[in-house]
Amino acid sequence: MLIHLAGPRSSVVVDLSTGVPTVRHWGATLAPDTDLEAAFAVLQRPIVHGALDVEAPVSLVPEHALGFAGRPGLAGHRRAGRDWSARFEHRSHTLDVGLGVTTLTTVAEDPVAQLTITTSLKLGEVLTTQLTITNDHPSERYLFDRLDTTLPLPAQADELMLFTGRWTREMHPRRTAFRDGAITAENRAGRTSHEHAPLLFAGTHGFGEWSGEVWGVHLAWSGNHAMLAEVLPDGRRYVQIGELFHPGEMSLLPGEHYTAPEVIGTYSASGLTPASWGFHRSLRARASHPSPDRPRPVLLNTWEAVYFDHDADTLHRLADTAADLGIERFVLDDGWFGSRRDDRSGLGDWYVSADAHPDGLAPLIAHVRGLGMDFGIWVEPEMVNPDSDLYRAHPDWTLTTPGYEAVLGRHQLVLDLAVPEAYAHIFGALDSLLADHDIAFVKWDMNRNHAQGSGSHGAAGTHEQTLALYRLLDELRHRHPGVEFESCASGGGRVDHEILRRTERVWASDSNDALERQTIQRGTSMFVPPELMGAHIGPRRAHTTGRQHSLGFRATTALFGHLGVEWNVLRLRADEQDALAAVISIHKRFRHLLHSGDVVRFDSIDGASHAHGVYARDRSEAIVAVAQLATAAALAPPPLRLPGLDPVRRYRVERVAMPDDGSVHGPNRIPPAWLAEGTVVGGRDLEVLGLQLPAMQPESTILLHLRSL
Repeated sequence: MLIHLAGPRSSVVVDLSTGVPTVRHWGATLAPDTDLEAAFAVLQRPIVHGALDVEAPVSLVPEHALGFAGRPGLAGHRRAGRDWSARFEHRSHTLDVGLGVTTLTTVAEDPVAQLTITTSLKLGEVLTTQLTITNDHPSERYLFDRLDTTLPLPAQADELMLFTGRWTREMHPRRTAFRDGAITAENRAGRTSHEHAPLLFAGTHGFGEWSGEVWGVHLAWSGNHAMLAEVLPDGRRYVQIGELFHPGEMSLLPGEHYTAPEVIGTYSASGLTPASWGFHRSLRARASHPSPDRPRPVLLNTWEAVYFDHDADTLHRLADTAADLGIERFVLDDGWFGSRRDDRSGLGDWYVSADAHPDGLAPLIAHVRGLGMDFGIWVEPEMVNPDSDLYRAHPDWTLTTPGYEAVLGRHQLVLDLAVPEAYAHIFGALDSLLADHDIAFVKWDMNRNHAQGSGSHGAAGTHEQTLALYRLLDELRHRHPGVEFESCASGGGRVDHEILRRTERVWASDSNDALERQTIQRGTSMFVPPELMGAHIGPRRAHTTGRQHSLGFRATTALFGHLGVEWNVLRLRADEQDALAAVISIHKRFRHLLHSGDVVRFDSIDGASHAHGVYARDRSEAIVAVAQLATAAALAPPPLRLPGLDPVRRYRVERVAMPDDGSVHGPNRIPPAWLAEGTVVGGRDLEVLGLQLPAMQPESTILLHLRSL
């Protein structure tokens, strides 16, 4: 039986005859009256020499028992290795056609292995799939290593884009041919990781931001994961993604079930940029998404201003200056609690330090609130320092393996939140902190990977730790619904859609170097919209790289996110304060557009520049930035073509002057004439002919505003 799920931008055809269902088509929309049986009958593949007599389907959980030659979607067994190769039969299905979303739920069983797999497919702006396995055996447990979602890719998808990185250099794209063999990425960090984002795009050869068919896949999960893309010997292609388990980490007792993380897929017939809109719109559709009617507050984070030196007078003066600059949220970073005067002690002791704040936090919070700003605070609840009251009292509450010397990271261990007493202690401390203080924002950090992390039962504990984290956030949000949370994990180490169901912001990177941030934020924008992506203006000399950049370059880079300032503004001259205040004013002028429109990116001809922006959903307005990253190959750049605007409208195009912006100076003896007074150009002309830019120096930017007439 074939079922057609019709979405606003794609079609999915599901075959129920294969036990666990098989996606036979995911891509371009089909006509509502398509004769599915006839259409797919002509796609029956031949049986060739050297193959089995029946071709095994690439189902959502492909089965070795049917002769599937790739990696099975399910890997597990019972005692003595039995029931290691399950074969499922279709039992039932339901189809629910709702407003904007169609849901297909199926049930498949293996009566021999006594297992059931339930699948859920939902198609709206994106395709979401989720698998649940149940152990139906009356007396034996089922130990399994993998339950991954598998989605087919068509033959024309012959190129992949994955994302790699490290601390302070996250989300760098890596393209590779996808014509034979297998490509895999595995993460065992205990968090989403800096190195292997659970995100993949496949597309037709040479696909770009506005060209080629593109399929995007993301695993909404904040723990370990594995991802595989493979071309089978028979030419079929698929991508497989799911949670990665350590040996023995996952088993099901009789009657128990495991639900795999949700896999989110997006499709575009015209490039990466429209594909990313699916990810953005699915996040923006959440009930908890920040309302565009309530602007995202510009914040100041104290970390790079004072580090661990919490002098009361300095913090008060910092708040005074921040308010004068137009900042709306003051965030007190690490160093306010316990014995935390450096990074060697205090984690786990979530009470206000009498040394750092002898009168408590109330005077500082009152001062900040009196200036018209709200107050935020930094915490790292999943961690504990050996030099802490908590560890001295409960050394057994750590995610370590008895009998071995624990591996430290940043002088800290992971606190095992799956231990009920540890969970209750941390929840109680944070609940009291939020109940006793006027706190509007929590920066939730996590600064080390898991290493040999066993739970109290002796088995690997990352899975249970991740679920405990979710429960902790869910319960705190329920108790304190007005508080916003940020996911920070040494920067961009925990950025995924599951954590974003519980947070209003992700910290994309610990690097505020604008040159690094151009690539980091471009990669992050592939699946996170600007209003959820923290982007800060740091000092002229970057803390993490030592590079120096103009305010114009730093500000234009940070403009395209949830804007913050991470800079000791007390050290600024009067003219520098005026310039920073002007930047914040420009962000506020365009904030509604930046945080509600469609993110757009444009392909670079020589790789020496990045161009990106945001179009209003109705295409009445746009803001576009061009960043020159390195010396250009040509003396003068080619015209910037802007696809995706309304082709019948005419647009007033003007340069937005940023303070300390030298982008139109330097190489230009005579810059393009329109830069001085602006110009009017048709939307179709901007797409086909483009707009001539000035020659730009490396590490400089130009900001453009387009308004329809």
